[in-house]
Amino acid sequence: MDKPKNRSWRLRIWFKLKRIRVMNPKSEVLNSHPKGEPKKVPAKREGPPIPLDTYGGRVHVEWDPQAAVTPMGQLPFFIDFLKTADLFEPWVRDCPLAYTSPNAPSKTDVLGTLMLSTLSGHRRYAHITTIRCDSVNPKLLGMKKVVSEDSARKAFIGADDEACAEWLGTNLSRCYELLLYEPWILDADGTIKTLYGHQQGAVVGYNPRKPGRPSHVYHTYFAANIRLVLDVEVQPGNQTAACFAQPGLWEFIDRLSPQARPAFVRGDCDWGNEGVMQEAEKRGMPYLFKLRKSAKVKALMEEAFYRRDWTEAGQGWQGVEESLQLTGWTKKRRVLVLRREVKGEITEVQENRKRIGYDQWEFGFVDTLEPARKYEYVVLVTSLEDEILTLAQHYRDRADAENVFDELKNQWGWCGYTTHDLGRCQIMARINALVYNWWSLFVRLAIPTRHAEAITSRPLLLSAVAKETQHSGQTTLTLTSTHGKSKAAQRILATLAKFLRWVRATTEQLSWEERWRVILSRVFRWFLKGRTLTRPRLLADTS
Repeated sequence: MDKPKNRSWRLRIWFKLKRIRVMNPKSEVLNSHPKGEPKKVPAKREGPPIPLDTYGGRVHVEWDPQAAVTPMGQLPFFIDFLKTADLFEPWVRDCPLAYTSPNAPSKTDVLGTLMLSTLSGHRRYAHITTIRCDSVNPKLLGMKKVVSEDSARKAFIGADDEACAEWLGTNLSRCYELLLYEPWILDADGTIKTLYGHQQGAVVGYNPRKPGRPSHVYHTYFAANIRLVLDVEVQPGNQTAACFAQPGLWEFIDRLSPQARPAFVRGDCDWGNEGVMQEAEKRGMPYLFKLRKSAKVKALMEEAFYRRDWTEAGQGWQGVEESLQLTGWTKKRRVLVLRREVKGEITEVQENRKRIGYDQWEFGFVDTLEPARKYEYVVLVTSLEDEILTLAQHYRDRADAENVFDELKNQWGWCGYTTHDLGRCQIMARINALVYNWWSLFVRLAIPTRHAEAITSRPLLLSAVAKETQHSGQTTLTLTSTHGKSKAAQRILATLAKFLRWVRATTEQLSWEERWRVILSRVFRWFLKGRTLTRPRLLADTS
């Protein structure tokens, strides 16, 4: 067929196609070379750039409040640990919080906010405002937003105290339950939290830092050496004696299976009384306590002074073994008298300690015999059968509990998060302890040879400027650490992430207990010398 000489037929076809496309835009043929993803509209800046004259030249400063950045850029590694170990989700799921208002925040938002605040080193609910600018980490925890300080403070108003205690106790035990089948020591101690308002339980009691100030007392139980909090009870400030902590301690021990009970219980002079020792002996629980310097104990030290069979007790201490029955005791018990020579002049601080009964220097009759030698004395009571050197070292190791108290109070918020009612103070103390345990295990996984306190581990493994970018459906965090050991931190975290990927790939068919045992064996590989955690005998026999 011959084509017409003019181009009128082409024009008619072109107008016909154009009319079809206008009437039905979906019929338009797709371009074989798409333009690509649409460009994002740049964020609106708040005002024009501000010129500043500096010694390095003129710079222009502008604000971008919508940028996806965070000062805790290395927190995703910790979140990866929580998800792989399945610690955070059960904690949120089992929380007894129940809101009826449609405008109330979710449990994930409330608990995630409290965890982020604790990790940031906050001591007050008011400090939560400083993390509300974080637009990266909250959504990595499954949160929709960071709640306000008022929402966090009022979250547990009216909550069932028993339900909250069971919820937090269960999640605390998930951290350490599998560790208790190894030989371990339970440290029982208390610390004072000074109060300045009109809180419930703010009673004047024993307060060595601020005498006469109202306070709360935190009765705490630790797993020695690994520095994990087993449980904590918040009580009024006038209930510092061990008799107020006894019910919680024995209830905790009675819940443990016989295989998981501690090798012995250790405490200071508050615990060296008949009531505690009787309860321990009733349960067959060995103990090691310090005795107060009562009149009979001082007489025992005077008698021991003349003995010639003092044996080496380590670190400059000497010890002898005695048998003692104080007034009110039902029987005689094994007692160790330890002494250490004091070198040089007695300082003013040592004199104050002597005056309030902490230490005992040489007695009056000693001046005429050996005026140049001065001793401080410690008397221990125990049901253990170990030698003097071992028992003396066991009690010296108890001093590590004071380091845990110092870290929890000054770096994890035990001195803050105060509310008017005692119940919320108790809940927040256990939440602080739970997050502390999680972070301690995470840091042990990264640095297995020692316990790194938060004051050093947070700048190294948590703090870094992170910027979030998204491309092709993939989210990328670009980290910039200002730490002097940033290269080492990068290497440590990369190794840790590789291990967690291996756990997810190889333990997919295992139960949670078996997967957590694999992770804990890696966390405490320095203590375990590379072996796997001991299983309960019942499970070992059936496997």
